Amino acid sequence: MQRRDLLAAGTAAALGAGSSGAYAAPRKILRAAFPTAEVGFDPIQVADGPSLTVIDLIFEAPLTYDALARPALLKPLTATALPEVSADFKRYTFTIRPGILFADDPVFKGRPRELTAADYVYSVKRLYDPAVKTERLYFFENARLLGLSELRKRALAARTPFPYDTEVEGLRVLDRYRFEVRLGTPSPRFAHVFAAAQNAGAVAREVIEAYAADTMAHPVGTGPYRLVEWRRSSRIVLERSPSFRELRFDSEAPEGDAQAAATARELAGRRLPLVDRIEVAVIEESQPRWLAFLGGEIDTLRLPPAFAPIAMPGGRLAPYLAKRGVQARQTLSASVAHTFFNFDDPQVGGYTPVKVALRRAIALAYDSAAEIRQLYNGQALPAQSMIVPNNYGYDPALKTEMSQASPARANALLDVYGYARGSDGWRRHPDGTPLLLRRASSQDQRSRQQNELWHKHMTAIGLRIVFEVAPFGELIKRSLAGQLQMWGFQWSNGPDGEFFLGLAYGPNADQSNDARFKLPAFDALFERQSLLPDGPARLAVMREATKLMLAYMPYIAHVHPIDTDLSHAPVRHLIRHPFKSTWWHFTEISGQAAE
Repeated sequence: MQRRDLLAAGTAAALGAGSSGAYAAPRKILRAAFPTAEVGFDPIQVADGPSLTVIDLIFEAPLTYDALARPALLKPLTATALPEVSADFKRYTFTIRPGILFADDPVFKGRPRELTAADYVYSVKRLYDPAVKTERLYFFENARLLGLSELRKRALAARTPFPYDTEVEGLRVLDRYRFEVRLGTPSPRFAHVFAAAQNAGAVAREVIEAYAADTMAHPVGTGPYRLVEWRRSSRIVLERSPSFRELRFDSEAPEGDAQAAATARELAGRRLPLVDRIEVAVIEESQPRWLAFLGGEIDTLRLPPAFAPIAMPGGRLAPYLAKRGVQARQTLSASVAHTFFNFDDPQVGGYTPVKVALRRAIALAYDSAAEIRQLYNGQALPAQSMIVPNNYGYDPALKTEMSQASPARANALLDVYGYARGSDGWRRHPDGTPLLLRRASSQDQRSRQQNELWHKHMTAIGLRIVFEVAPFGELIKRSLAGQLQMWGFQWSNGPDGEFFLGLAYGPNADQSNDARFKLPAFDALFERQSLLPDGPARLAVMREATKLMLAYMPYIAHVHPIDTDLSHAPVRHLIRHPFKSTWWHFTEISGQAAE
């Protein structure tokens, strides 16, 4: 996953095959940077932000979210309309727009390759293939697509290849452009699963089979861009796909957002994408990334919090940047930075009052307010639960212990439950055995600063902690395998809080449930809310589920970051979407002729 080798020259040539002269010398180039290295570009096999940003520009799901509408508005992308949904929310029928083409690739032997319903059926079936490593199967498993789980189990039991050609009731091609999904349980919000390229981005079967040895390096989709250069963990280059269809900007800004309103007026009817080429450098340390922006080496920057006092003093753009034509836009991120406890770990896991007390003491001792001051420079809000802003079920009035650090209460809790200090000053388990916290960590400067906070706050209550440092992609793999005791990163998803409650749903262990938390009472509440339509009854159940998460503490919710996007004067219409990474394709470099 972390190889740094350049793609072979032949592969790079293959990626560039099919370009017309119009794209050999791109007219408009957007230069950006990722703060962490990408893992790869097979939609269902990755979960890191940089990889998903690229995937969103190459692959397309049937649905998407309106570019500017807030709250988020579901709309068709490759589909002709939103799906037909049965009254019992168990049948969803999608119709795909004819004439959509995959990007050129040698696998297609020079012939245009049209997107069909069968491509979406195959793409979803890949999630059920035991040979494909994914953490997104639960989106479909929880809705119980009829027959697919059984197909997967038979392939596992017999140790045979997954039978892609076997038709099942739960996922069927109806004709060239229509496919049907049938569920074993009602799912009123299931359509949102088909608005994410990482869940349902269409891949061509012949491409996956031709590049089976390394699907991460051969992304071929129907989206506005295609990959033309990839130096792993260093440089990613995308170019406008010559086969991309005519797609026009069509969105209305929310009331009161002047910048979004200007974008809506100026881009109305414009053909997308507006930029011909996107060049992304991987710059993991924040200072070189900041200097690259100041020096004009990159056009846009997600402001590192360390430089917020310099760039945005008092929450306003610094005059010296404004004079240079730099633009800034701040948005409250629909994400949560958190720490999870592995409930299978003998040190911190378990459901007994003694183990609950340990996790609650750790949460009380860690000071998220200090994290906001020191790591985010004020560019974050304290989180009260795992449900994030802009999500259905988020309660802005909720106040919990998550945002009220108290070492005194943490010490008292540990004392009451028998975590006595040994002769060396460190606390031990009530049975006298050594107690050691192990928190995983990435390699960047910000992670190192966070480790210092963890060490300070745990030492203050007599808990010994060590840090296991590894690349982000490696930590993801180890977390999915249940090999980490504690770790944390940022979670974001679509516009419904069910995803964040699902982080504690027992059947999601080994996938999104990094805590491997399995509590029947919680699972019953999760399943109940998932069947209810939006409204007071569902919100009440979601609140009860949230209370159980807070009580047992599988996760510590730290902060909701505030994103600040800076861009130089030629860049226009850089408006971050809370749930999609595709705003780059309607970002404009000024001076480009309108179509």
